[in-house]
Amino acid sequence: MSLRDPILVFDIETVPDLDGGRRLLGLDGMNDAEVATAMKTLRLAERGNDFMPAHLQRVVAISVALRQGESFKVWSIGDEDAGEGELVQRFFDGVEKYRPVLVSWNGGGFDLPVLHYRGLIHGCVAPKYWDTGHFDREAKWDNYLGRYQFRHTDLMDVLALYGGRNNAPLHEIALLLGFPGKLGMDGSKVFEAFCAGRLRDIRAYCETDVLNTYLVYLRFELMRGRLTHESHAQEEQRVRAFLDNSDAPHWAEFLDGWAGG
Repeated sequence: MSLRDPILVFDIETVPDLDGGRRLLGLDGMNDAEVATAMKTLRLAERGNDFMPAHLQRVVAISVALRQGESFKVWSIGDEDAGEGELVQRFFDGVEKYRPVLVSWNGGGFDLPVLHYRGLIHGCVAPKYWDTGHFDREAKWDNYLGRYQFRHTDLMDVLALYGGRNNAPLHEIALLLGFPGKLGMDGSKVFEAFCAGRLRDIRAYCETDVLNTYLVYLRFELMRGRLTHESHAQEEQRVRAFLDNSDAPHWAEFLDGWAGG
Protein backbone atom coordinates (compact mmCIF):
# COMPACT_ATOMS: atom_id res chain seq x y z
CA MET A 1 0.00 0.00 0.00
CA SER A 2 1.05 3.64 -0.38
CA LEU A 3 0.03 7.15 0.54
CA ARG A 4 -2.66 8.13 -1.96
CA ASP A 5 -4.22 11.37 -0.74
CA PRO A 6 -2.13 14.52 -0.34
CA ILE A 7 -0.88 14.78 3.22
CA LEU A 8 -0.38 18.15 4.90
CA VAL A 9 1.37 18.06 8.26
CA PHE A 10 1.19 21.35 10.15
CA ASP A 11 2.35 23.12 13.26
CA ILE A 12 2.01 26.68 14.50
CA GLU A 13 4.04 28.88 16.80
CA THR A 14 2.33 31.58 18.81
CA VAL A 15 2.95 34.44 21.20
CA PRO A 16 0.52 36.21 23.54
CA ASP A 17 -1.87 38.50 21.67
CA LEU A 18 -0.90 41.73 23.38
CA ASP A 19 -3.33 43.88 21.40
CA GLY A 20 -6.16 41.54 22.33
CA GLY A 21 -5.10 41.49 25.97
CA ARG A 22 -4.87 45.28 26.01
CA ARG A 23 -8.42 45.51 24.65
CA LEU A 24 -9.98 42.88 26.93
CA LEU A 25 -8.28 44.03 30.11
CA GLY A 26 -8.63 47.76 29.49
CA LEU A 27 -4.87 48.36 29.49
CA ASP A 28 -4.73 51.31 27.09
CA GLY A 29 -1.63 53.37 27.68
CA MET A 30 0.52 50.44 28.77
CA ASN A 31 3.44 49.37 26.62
CA ASP A 32 3.81 45.81 25.33
CA ALA A 33 6.06 44.64 28.15
CA GLU A 34 3.61 45.92 30.76
CA VAL A 35 0.65 44.31 28.98
CA ALA A 36 2.50 40.99 28.71
CA THR A 37 3.27 41.05 32.43
CA ALA A 38 -0.32 41.91 33.33
CA MET A 39 -1.72 39.14 31.12
CA LYS A 40 0.63 36.53 32.53
CA THR A 41 0.03 37.61 36.13
CA LEU A 42 -3.74 37.43 35.72
CA ARG A 43 -3.60 34.08 33.95
CA LEU A 44 -1.31 32.66 36.63
CA ALA A 45 -3.70 33.78 39.35
CA GLU A 46 -6.72 32.30 37.53
CA ARG A 47 -5.28 29.02 36.26
CA GLY A 48 -2.00 28.37 38.02
CA ASN A 49 0.03 28.80 34.84
CA ASP A 50 0.65 31.70 32.49
CA PHE A 51 -0.14 29.97 29.19
CA MET A 52 -2.65 32.07 27.27
CA PRO A 53 -6.00 30.61 26.11
CA ALA A 54 -6.44 29.87 22.42
CA HIS A 55 -8.26 33.11 21.63
CA LEU A 56 -5.36 35.16 23.05
CA GLN A 57 -2.65 33.41 21.04
CA ARG A 58 -1.18 35.32 18.11
CA VAL A 59 0.17 33.16 15.28
CA VAL A 60 3.71 34.10 14.25
CA ALA A 61 4.64 31.02 12.22
CA ILE A 62 2.89 28.18 10.42
CA SER A 63 5.04 25.41 9.02
CA VAL A 64 3.83 22.56 6.84
CA ALA A 65 5.06 19.40 5.17
CA LEU A 66 3.31 18.40 1.96
CA ARG A 67 3.47 14.86 0.60
CA GLN A 68 1.77 14.77 -2.80
CA GLY A 69 2.34 12.50 -5.77
CA GLU A 70 6.03 11.72 -5.73
CA SER A 71 7.08 14.94 -4.04
CA PHE A 72 7.80 15.87 -0.44
CA LYS A 73 8.76 19.26 0.95
CA VAL A 74 8.68 21.25 4.18
CA TRP A 75 8.41 25.02 4.44
CA SER A 76 7.02 27.89 6.49
CA ILE A 77 4.05 29.71 5.04
CA GLY A 78 4.54 33.28 3.88
CA ASP A 79 7.47 35.65 4.11
CA GLU A 80 8.89 36.64 7.48
CA ASP A 81 7.13 40.00 7.26
CA ALA A 82 3.71 38.50 6.43
CA GLY A 83 0.88 39.48 8.72
CA GLU A 84 -1.01 37.00 10.85
CA GLY A 85 -4.16 37.18 8.72
CA GLU A 86 -2.18 36.32 5.60
CA LEU A 87 -0.53 33.34 7.29
CA VAL A 88 -3.84 31.93 8.49
CA GLN A 89 -5.63 32.47 5.19
CA ARG A 90 -2.79 30.89 3.22
CA PHE A 91 -2.93 27.83 5.46
CA PHE A 92 -6.63 27.42 4.80
CA ASP A 93 -6.05 28.12 1.10
CA GLY A 94 -3.81 25.05 1.07
CA VAL A 95 -6.62 22.99 2.57
CA GLU A 96 -9.02 24.36 -0.03
CA LYS A 97 -6.60 23.60 -2.89
CA TYR A 98 -5.48 20.09 -1.98
CA ARG A 99 -8.16 18.83 0.45
CA PRO A 100 -5.38 16.87 2.07
CA VAL A 101 -5.29 14.60 5.05
CA LEU A 102 -4.26 17.02 7.80
CA VAL A 103 -1.79 15.61 10.31
CA SER A 104 -0.78 17.23 13.59
CA TRP A 105 0.43 16.61 17.11
CA ASN A 106 -2.20 18.09 19.43
CA GLY A 107 -3.71 20.01 16.51
CA GLY A 108 -7.21 19.36 17.80
CA GLY A 109 -6.29 20.52 21.28
CA PHE A 110 -4.38 23.65 20.34
CA ASP A 111 -3.34 24.50 16.78
CA LEU A 112 -6.72 24.30 15.07
CA PRO A 113 -8.69 26.12 17.80
CA VAL A 114 -6.11 28.92 17.61
CA LEU A 115 -6.42 29.02 13.82
CA HIS A 116 -10.21 29.10 14.15
CA TYR A 117 -10.18 32.12 16.44
CA ARG A 118 -7.51 33.98 14.46
CA GLY A 119 -9.28 33.20 11.20
CA LEU A 120 -12.48 34.60 12.68
CA ILE A 121 -10.70 37.76 13.80
CA HIS A 122 -9.08 38.32 10.39
CA GLY A 123 -12.11 37.45 8.26
CA CYS A 124 -10.54 34.36 6.69
CA VAL A 125 -12.59 32.09 4.42
CA ALA A 126 -12.32 28.28 4.34
CA PRO A 127 -15.55 26.60 3.14
CA LYS A 128 -14.08 23.16 2.41
CA TYR A 129 -12.40 23.01 5.78
CA TRP A 130 -15.68 23.70 7.59
CA ASP A 131 -17.89 21.59 5.32
CA THR A 132 -19.66 18.69 7.03
CA GLY A 133 -21.91 17.84 4.08
CA HIS A 134 -23.49 21.15 3.08
CA PHE A 135 -21.37 21.57 -0.08
CA ASP A 136 -20.17 17.99 -0.53
CA ARG A 137 -22.27 15.05 0.68
CA GLU A 138 -19.18 12.90 1.21
CA ALA A 139 -17.89 15.43 3.73
CA LYS A 140 -20.61 14.35 6.14
CA TRP A 141 -18.58 11.21 6.82
CA ASP A 142 -15.13 12.51 5.93
CA ASN A 143 -14.45 15.98 7.30
CA TYR A 144 -11.87 17.91 9.29
CA LEU A 145 -14.07 18.53 12.31
CA GLY A 146 -14.88 14.95 13.35
CA ARG A 147 -12.62 13.93 16.22
CA TYR A 148 -12.89 10.22 15.42
CA GLN A 149 -12.31 10.59 11.68
CA PHE A 150 -8.94 10.62 9.96
CA ARG A 151 -9.29 13.55 7.54
CA HIS A 152 -7.57 15.42 10.35
CA THR A 153 -5.33 12.98 12.19
CA ASP A 154 -4.26 14.39 15.54
CA LEU A 155 -1.59 11.82 16.33
CA MET A 156 -1.31 12.71 20.00
CA ASP A 157 -5.06 12.28 20.50
CA VAL A 158 -5.35 9.09 18.44
CA LEU A 159 -2.37 7.31 20.00
CA ALA A 160 -3.65 8.12 23.49
CA LEU A 161 -7.00 6.58 22.46
CA TYR A 162 -8.66 9.97 22.99
CA GLY A 163 -7.79 9.91 26.69
CA GLY A 164 -5.91 12.97 27.84
CA ARG A 165 -4.17 11.26 30.74
CA ASN A 166 -2.18 9.20 28.22
CA ASN A 167 -1.07 12.11 26.04
CA ALA A 168 2.65 12.07 25.27
CA PRO A 169 5.04 14.88 24.21
CA LEU A 170 6.09 14.83 20.57
CA HIS A 171 9.72 15.27 21.58
CA GLU A 172 9.73 12.09 23.67
CA ILE A 173 7.90 9.97 21.10
CA ALA A 174 10.24 11.19 18.38
CA LEU A 175 13.28 10.25 20.47
CA LEU A 176 11.83 6.82 21.24
CA LEU A 177 11.49 6.21 17.50
CA GLY A 178 15.04 7.35 16.73
CA PHE A 179 14.15 10.80 15.38
CA PRO A 180 15.86 14.02 16.52
CA GLY A 181 12.98 15.56 18.46
CA LYS A 182 13.08 19.26 19.28
CA LEU A 183 16.24 21.09 18.23
CA GLY A 184 17.48 24.28 19.85
CA MET A 185 14.15 25.60 21.13
CA ASP A 186 10.84 24.66 22.67
CA GLY A 187 7.50 26.37 22.91
CA SER A 188 8.36 28.13 26.16
CA LYS A 189 11.15 30.04 24.44
CA VAL A 190 9.20 31.29 21.42
CA PHE A 191 7.98 34.56 22.95
CA GLU A 192 11.47 35.46 24.10
CA ALA A 193 12.88 34.66 20.66
CA PHE A 194 10.10 36.66 18.99
CA CYS A 195 10.79 39.71 21.15
CA ALA A 196 14.47 39.41 20.18
CA GLY A 197 13.57 39.48 16.48
CA ARG A 198 14.52 35.82 15.90
CA LEU A 199 11.57 34.89 13.70
CA ARG A 200 13.82 32.91 11.37
CA ASP A 201 14.84 30.67 14.28
CA ILE A 202 11.20 30.24 15.26
CA ARG A 203 10.26 29.19 11.74
CA ALA A 204 13.14 26.72 11.59
CA TYR A 205 12.10 25.23 14.93
CA CYS A 206 8.50 24.94 13.74
CA GLU A 207 9.66 23.16 10.58
CA THR A 208 11.58 20.57 12.58
CA ASP A 209 8.49 19.89 14.69
CA VAL A 210 6.54 19.33 11.48
CA LEU A 211 9.11 16.85 10.20
CA ASN A 212 9.21 14.95 13.49
CA THR A 213 5.42 14.72 13.30
CA TYR A 214 5.51 13.44 9.72
CA LEU A 215 8.03 10.74 10.56
CA VAL A 216 5.88 9.60 13.49
CA TYR A 217 2.89 9.59 11.13
CA LEU A 218 4.73 7.31 8.71
CA ARG A 219 5.33 4.85 11.54
CA PHE A 220 1.65 5.11 12.46
CA GLU A 221 0.64 4.35 8.87
CA LEU A 222 2.95 1.33 8.95
CA MET A 223 1.34 0.16 12.19
CA ARG A 224 -2.19 0.38 10.81
CA GLY A 225 -1.28 -1.39 7.57
CA ARG A 226 -1.49 1.48 5.12
CA LEU A 227 2.24 1.21 4.46
CA THR A 228 4.27 -1.95 4.06
CA HIS A 229 7.77 -2.16 5.52
CA GLU A 230 9.09 -1.61 2.01
CA SER A 231 6.94 1.42 1.24
CA HIS A 232 7.65 2.85 4.70
CA ALA A 233 11.37 2.64 4.01
CA GLN A 234 10.81 4.36 0.67
CA GLU A 235 8.91 7.20 2.35
CA GLU A 236 11.67 7.69 4.90
CA GLN A 237 14.21 7.72 2.09
CA ARG A 238 12.17 10.42 0.38
CA VAL A 239 12.51 12.51 3.54
CA ARG A 240 16.27 11.89 3.68
CA ALA A 241 16.55 13.00 0.04
CA PHE A 242 14.78 16.25 0.93
CA LEU A 243 17.23 16.81 3.79
CA ASP A 244 20.24 15.93 1.65
CA ASN A 245 19.17 18.43 -1.00
CA SER A 246 18.83 21.30 1.46
CA ASP A 247 21.65 23.54 2.65
CA ALA A 248 19.66 24.95 5.59
CA PRO A 249 21.53 24.51 8.90
CA HIS A 250 18.51 23.18 10.78
CA TRP A 251 18.06 20.39 8.24
CA ALA A 252 21.72 19.42 8.48
CA GLU A 253 21.31 19.27 12.26
CA PHE A 254 18.12 17.23 11.89
CA LEU A 255 19.82 14.72 9.62
CA ASP A 256 22.74 14.40 12.02
CA GLY A 257 20.35 13.73 14.88
CA TRP A 258 18.32 11.11 13.03
CA ALA A 259 19.44 7.66 14.13
CA GLY A 260 21.21 6.05 11.20
CA GLY A 261 21.28 9.43 9.43
